[in-house]
Amino acid sequence: MKKKITGILIILLFYPLSGQQLAALSYSGGQLSTGGSLFRVESPNSKRGLTYDEIEGTPYLDKIFSEANFIISDKDKVETAPARYNTYSDQIEFKKGDEILALFPDNPFTRVEFVLTNQVLVKLNVDNELKGYFYEIISGKNTLYKKVKAKFNDFVPAANSYAMDRPANFNILNPIYYIKTENGFIKNLKNKKEIIEQIPDKKEALNTFFKENKIRFDKEEDLKKLVTFLNQ
Repeated sequence: MKKKITGILIILLFYPLSGQQLAALSYSGGQLSTGGSLFRVESPNSKRGLTYDEIEGTPYLDKIFSEANFIISDKDKVETAPARYNTYSDQIEFKKGDEILALFPDNPFTRVEFVLTNQVLVKLNVDNELKGYFYEIISGKNTLYKKVKAKFNDFVPAANSYAMDRPANFNILNPIYYIKTENGFIKNLKNKKEIIEQIPDKKEALNTFFKENKIRFDKEEDLKKLVTFLNQ
């Protein structure tokens, strides 16, 4: 049964709290995280924190909040809220009334499904590389995931009076793709050899597939075709 997200989601307030205060905040079954970090990035060159409004570019693929289903392990436990994904902070942000909030990393939700776009974000915790939120592109026996990250480039002051300052900016990096198989994850896909080594029982079929299809391992449509074939 759907219900509005309540106590297990966190409100990020816009004033700093000490580590002791943070540890004292909790909800049923976990801890709350709050502080002045939302929409602010520390800029060593500016010697202060910069708000997102002071930084060129955006860490959002889609800045608009849209309806999303927050799922705890199965479809019977669903809550809803307008949401968006921050690729810099790796946080799911959502709206509750006029407030903008964010999920604490140790939240119970394993999937966030956006209703209008059909995009799905899955929370993984496999290792340091496969940790956080990943777009689920193809699901099934073999699953295709995509990681999107934004990089913060700090403000650079002009070297002399003839030069200009270079403003701080967000730069969304090229996505990284992963395939989850029964034998584990294939990371940083580069060539067909990696695929065949990970799925040796399909070696002959894969060799035929690669001969008939020119697959680029940095192109999402090609990887979708590959994983769809693996799931047949």
